[in-house]
Amino acid sequence: MNIALITGSGGLIGSESVEFFADKFDLVIGIDNDLRQYFFGKDASTNWNVNRITEKYKNYRHHSIDIRNQVEFEKIFKKYSKDIKLIVHTAAQPSHDWAAKEPFTDFTVNANGTLNALEFTRIHCPEAVFIFTSTNKVYGDNPNFLPLIELENRWEIDVNHPYYKNGIDEQMSLDHTKHSVFGASKVAADIMAQEYGRYFGMNVGVFRGGCLTGPNHSGAQLHGFLSYLMKCAISGQHYTIFGYKGKQVRDNIHSFDLVNMFWHFYQNPKQGEAYNAGGGRFANCSMIEAIAVCEKITGNKMNYSYSETNRIGDHIWYVSDVSKFKNHYPNWDWKYNLDETLVEIFENMAKRV
Repeated sequence: MNIALITGSGGLIGSESVEFFADKFDLVIGIDNDLRQYFFGKDASTNWNVNRITEKYKNYRHHSIDIRNQVEFEKIFKKYSKDIKLIVHTAAQPSHDWAAKEPFTDFTVNANGTLNALEFTRIHCPEAVFIFTSTNKVYGDNPNFLPLIELENRWEIDVNHPYYKNGIDEQMSLDHTKHSVFGASKVAADIMAQEYGRYFGMNVGVFRGGCLTGPNHSGAQLHGFLSYLMKCAISGQHYTIFGYKGKQVRDNIHSFDLVNMFWHFYQNPKQGEAYNAGGGRFANCSMIEAIAVCEKITGNKMNYSYSETNRIGDHIWYVSDVSKFKNHYPNWDWKYNLDETLVEIFENMAKRV
């Protein structure tokens, strides 16, 4: 039997992984205890998504387990042991704003939880492929010191800089920078995941995501940029832009495209390799530009205001260079551009309203 184990299976990337791998594995095991509701409130609960994938996929088995609980978490690895061929570890505390409120919670979920998943994989199924969803926040605010130029609706990097063509690559330093508490806990997990690949020779891939998005995101103010923006555009709920004149730029990758990267890596894994994973030059936007697209799609004028106070450690301009991954896996490419993603988010939300 071939089994895929997905942590954070009720979240955006976790649930997309369940859907993607359900017809490729005999059994998909999901682990998610809806901590997202604790982090961001009732509206951010992933229970609806867990119910959806449980009903839709007959070979999906759900376990409400906290990844910090070593005893309960390891039971899953012991039970399925050598049949586990793939681990997609997406469970995390994902907000740098929230992390500052409870650093112990943030670190134990992001760092200790990842260590638990890695070690149980090494003990019980060391030949399996391990996918870790890291973040571009491991680079801290180093991107903010690039030569940036203010344009009418966005910040952009100087055309003569090496990063102009494709974006920021994996050579950007993780050191001498402000990460946010969240960024620091993800750095710890990122480096540990690489180490299990390099030191123990395990098949580990680290994917440093930009803005991850898609129709099954339980967006909240503190996490889930495009999802929460579209929610506000539909409902008329107030939206606040934090700093940088609303011209801060994010690249956005659809959850399907990211999980498809996982699939390519699974078929030809490497040991402790780290990849930037985002929309790159193919799909990126500023806050102002994203608002305009949401207004066009919904036909609604958005209710938003501007705050001069930017979020600590927030990026002014971030576009992921995915050239390294494309060089290693040339058959992979993006499927969803920004407008297509936002239309899909809109249509999915309209069904749930």
